[in-house]
Amino acid sequence: MPELPEVEVVRKDLERDVVGRKIKDVQVKLPRIIRRHKAKREFVQGLVGRTITKIDRRGKYILVGLDSGEVLVMHLGMSGRVERATGRKPAEKHTHVVIKFQVGGELRFIDMRQFGELFVTTRDGLTGVKELQHLAIDPLEDSFTWQHFSEVLATRKMRLKALLMDQKFISGIGNIYSDEILWSAGLRHDRASDSLTAQEVRRLYRAVQEVLQDAIRHRGVTLGDETYRDLYGAAGQFQDHLKAYGREGKPCRRCRVPIVRARWSNRSTYFCEQCQT
Repeated sequence: MPELPEVEVVRKDLERDVVGRKIKDVQVKLPRIIRRHKAKREFVQGLVGRTITKIDRRGKYILVGLDSGEVLVMHLGMSGRVERATGRKPAEKHTHVVIKFQVGGELRFIDMRQFGELFVTTRDGLTGVKELQHLAIDPLEDSFTWQHFSEVLATRKMRLKALLMDQKFISGIGNIYSDEILWSAGLRHDRASDSLTAQEVRRLYRAVQEVLQDAIRHRGVTLGDETYRDLYGAAGQFQDHLKAYGREGKPCRRCRVPIVRARWSNRSTYFCEQCQT
């Protein structure tokens, strides 16, 4: 599933490539992807003739601003991706929505598992989207300060991995990046959040920022199933720089003790028994 860095890479790509483009036509091949709309026509009419003015993000939701004042909301789900293409390139099998521009090709929404979605709403209507109502602070925003982080952390009593993946604590972090952040901070996944010293809290805060920014610089993680690709179809590169996730039996990049895998809430979690405490 794409996590915050992958979604941010796509947001930045869209910001560079499609802002200012006018939508000529929209094709919906699978109504499930626009399931919040009662009819295809409602979705299509909200887009055709509109010009894209800006690209924002809330958590893992991409918000495409339109000159009508409305917003096209994109969520990639577990396997969704957005592809920039020319009309000459054949569409992939799981292409469910195509947005054609007056000039400059088209956007294709591709989703093998069909958990992703697109919908159009007003800016005010975003406040009624329940998935957006309870999102916590975004770790890439300037408001994500050490002071805010430490104050919110002090109100929680959870195991660290579960806490990092709690979208009401920090938005956008999932299984891969929680493991990478905890390795970077030198903390175990099952440590209680209220057991951290002030120094450990600061290490954790710094790790959140550094790991996510590093992942964005390397264009995110593309695993073996290759479901995540950037806007131009290229794989991410951060999988080559992972320190913990997926490295069971390989030497820790800090202390050389093999990384172990444990079961945690029906997931695998990867960590170093030697240098994560």
